[in-house]
Formats: sequence, C-alpha cells, structure tokens
Amino acid sequence: MKIKENLNPYIFREYDLRGKYPHDIDEDTAYTIGKSFGTYIKLLGKEKCLIGQDNRHSSKGLTESLVQGILETGIDVYDLGVVTTPMYYYAWEYFHIPSGIMVTASHNPKDDNGFKMAFDERGNACGKMIEDFKKFTFDQKFSEGNGTYHTVQIKDAYFELMKKSIQLGDRKVKAVLDCGNGTTSLFAKELYNQFPIDFEVLFGESDPDFPNHHPDPSVETNLEALKKRVLEVNADVGLAFDGDGDRIGIVDNQGHMVPVDRFMILMMRSILPEVEKKRILFDVKCSKAVEIEAKKLGAVSEMYRTGNSYMKARMFTGDYIFGGELSGHVWFRDKFPGFDSGMYAGLRMIELLSQRDQSVSDLLEDLPVYYSTAELKFTSPDDQKHQVIDKIKEYALNKHYDINDIDGVKVLFPDGWALLRVSNTGPNITVRFEAETEERLKEIEQEFLDVLQKYNLEQ
Repeated sequence: MKIKENLNPYIFREYDLRGKYPHDIDEDTAYTIGKSFGTYIKLLGKEKCLIGQDNRHSSKGLTESLVQGILETGIDVYDLGVVTTPMYYYAWEYFHIPSGIMVTASHNPKDDNGFKMAFDERGNACGKMIEDFKKFTFDQKFSEGNGTYHTVQIKDAYFELMKKSIQLGDRKVKAVLDCGNGTTSLFAKELYNQFPIDFEVLFGESDPDFPNHHPDPSVETNLEALKKRVLEVNADVGLAFDGDGDRIGIVDNQGHMVPVDRFMILMMRSILPEVEKKRILFDVKCSKAVEIEAKKLGAVSEMYRTGNSYMKARMFTGDYIFGGELSGHVWFRDKFPGFDSGMYAGLRMIELLSQRDQSVSDLLEDLPVYYSTAELKFTSPDDQKHQVIDKIKEYALNKHYDINDIDGVKVLFPDGWALLRVSNTGPNITVRFEAETEERLKEIEQEFLDVLQKYNLEQ
C-alpha cells in the first residue's frame, strides 16, 4: 500500500466519502484515508476505533487497506466484519467506542463504495467536519505508530436490543421481507425468527451484484417483486431494506407502495399519545401532511435538511422523540437508542399491526391527501450543481416566492411546494413537487421543470 497524493476531491461529500470503485476509490485511497483518520482521531485524544463493512465486492479489500493505514498511526482497531450500518451504530454504544468507519455505499450502485465516519461523540461526520477532514487529509502529515487489531461481533447484542424493544400483540402478522441481496440478507431471517411472525424472504442471498433489483427501497420500481409477492401470498405487509440496512420501504396489503412520510404518520399516531415529549423531526422532502398531523397530535415539529448525518445529529440536539426522512431513514427514541435501522422500522410496523385488527390500507385511509411526484433526479456535474441551485433560488426570489433554503430551495405556496436541491451522494439535482390537487401539482411541476431545462440537465 502507498499513500495516494492525487486523491479525487469529489469523494469528500456532504455526509460521507463516496465514489466509483476503483476509479475514484481504490485500496491506496482507503489506505491513505486510514492514515489520515487515525492521525485525526489521535489528535482528538482517541486511542481506538470501530470498523465495519457491507457486503459489496470491493468492501473487503478496501477495509483491509483502511485498517492497515489506521494501525500504522498507532490507533487500535476493533473490526466488526460484515455488518449492517445500524449494527455498526449500535456497536458505538455497546463497546463505548465513538470513533469509527463503516465501509459502504449504502443504496448506491454496485460499483460504488465509500466511508461513513465518526471522529468522536458527535456521531457521523458531515458538512464542515468532512470539509475540515478533507483539508487535513490533503496536507498528508500523518503520525506513526503500531496499533493493535481485534475482531469483535455485535450481532447477538443487536438482536437482544431488538427483542427488548418490540412487544407484539395477539395478532400474528404475515409479512414478506425483501433484502435485495444486500447486507440485511445475512441477518434479516435470523432476526425476524426471534419473533412470532409469519414471514418469508425475497432475495435473501448475499449477492453484491444485486441481480434482482437495485437495493434502494425509496424507488418504487425496485419494489415491483415485493408488491407482487405480497398479493400472491395475501400478506399483511411487505418490508424492503436498502444495501446497508439503514432504510425501510413499505408495501401495504393491497400491493401499493407506502411513502415513508405516510408510514411516519402511522408511527406518530402510535407513539405520541404514549409519551410526554411530543417532538417530531422530518426532512424537507416530506409531505405537508406530516406537519399537519403532528399539530393535530399536539406535537412540536421541525422541518430539517435531508441527510442521515444531519438528521441523526438533529434528533439528539433538538431532543426529538421520533423523526424520519422520505428516503427511508427513520429514528425512534421512545424505546430505542435513536439510530436508523430498516429492520427495526419494519418490526415497528409489524408491532403496530399485531396490536390492531386493521390492515395497513385501513390505517392509511383517513390520512390527509396530497398529490406529489416521485423524487426526480437530473444529472449535473459535482462542480456545477450548486450553481444551478443558486440560479433557481434567484429565480424564486425574483418572483417574490416564499422560500425555505435550509436544504437547496423549497418554494412554498399556499396550496403546494416545489423542492430543488443538490444530491449529496452523487452528481445530481433532485426535485420533488406537492400540491393539494392534481391540476395544481402539474402547474407547479411544469413551471420549475421549464426553469431546469435552461441548464440542459438530463433526467
């Protein structure tokens, strides 16, 4: 391994480090990041760190190189092996080691990989923390030392945490789990067998080529097999997990995708009457229905910027009891430590159904109705996408529109909204629209798609 002097600066993203393997990230990159990370946390007074990896083809080699770099700085490494990202999160608490790196590209395509890192008790690095680390890494003033290597396992403790946090009712729920051949395929069946649930598993073999569908449950086309199977076996619910297991996708008993913001409302209705601390967090992509429902339930709510690292940190600094974002990250702090886990969110859906005689579609029936688009993605180079959003903001201000710019530009109308923001996980601009009527939705969508067309972006 050798220190890489010409690192691609664009792998340092808003929430993590991420890129194509081996074009953007290779073993020498991982070794260099390891040297930098070890030196960085050493300066913060840390002596050890946790390492985990997902089931991607490139994760093993990248992890080995990363670990070598860290050890050479004198930091001790505790290696979890192949785990879901939520298992890695729980290991922070269980082993009392707040510093670490998860080697994963989450829901990204199979050739991507990356590093989610935590320097200290602040949790996942994001924003300025990553920018500061980027500058530190490019200085390449790395310390020397001889750290020790340890292997540890978290699965048993993680499963025990789940069992203590779920109390099923008398109704036996029938479920279909879609692991998408991602990392949850190594754990989901064993975990769900700990409970009296009638379930079967789709794509439950670990295969990082993801041969059946892309492991991103927020995209409806990736749920087609799950929707079909739910109907074939007359299941009560379908649950899908992403590549590293920190996100949830849901299909109801009628074979329809349930947007995560609607799932959040079901959870709010279940949680809020039972707690004193009625505080809810949701991201800018979520429907206005979340805010309205929170108010009905007597809760304080906050709309915050999209992103696992930002949302997770805000859950604690704002002392929220529950939160979620449309992409499928959901945080429970009523009887759970507050990290996002797709498998746990699925168990909470099953728990809710087990305590009621209603179906998922019944529970959703009286929710406020808003019309929205799916999240639309437009390709925009990393060095240009922020400029495009600046132009959109300028357009909205010139039209005297009410905007929220906590994350991109969210243009607020009395009867709907338009959201345009840069993707922090790839060279894209993501767009979503919502309105009270289908006609108004088309008007809002057309207005801002026309603006986007000026910049020759491809969808």
